[in-house]
Amino acid sequence: MRVMVIIKANADSEAGVMPSEKILADMDKFNEELVNAGIWIEGEGLHPTSKAKRVKFSAGKRLVTDGPFAETRELIAGFWIWKVKSMDEAVEWVKRIPFDDDGGMSDEEIDIRPIFDAEDFGTELTPELQKLRERIRTKDSKLQE
Repeated sequence: MRVMVIIKANADSEAGVMPSEKILADMDKFNEELVNAGIWIEGEGLHPTSKAKRVKFSAGKRLVTDGPFAETRELIAGFWIWKVKSMDEAVEWVKRIPFDDDGGMSDEEIDIRPIFDAEDFGTELTPELQKLRERIRTKDSKLQE
């Protein structure tokens, strides 16, 4: 199964405070462990919402709002996409994230959300739509090379 591991924003990440060299080194070591274990698919940190836009869809209109956005704990500072055997395995890996190892990153909050796979959509995902998805993924993988 694939999961998205969501790192919630906090006051520092929203203020644009960059991680220390120690935090970067610890996270790179952890990321290498994920890669070596075959867990890692993708992972990135995000700029603060002061550099973001929000688009609201309502009654056929699109309303664009400039950041920053309120409610820091509802915002995302970064993410990983992992391939794991179970949610329990994902939880065990999340517990190993080096957030409170003397790096100054305490009180972090992580959400783990399963990613939909084709079979989750049932009969609504017709064979034609499955083929379209496969073509899109093939094109994407070629662009990533």
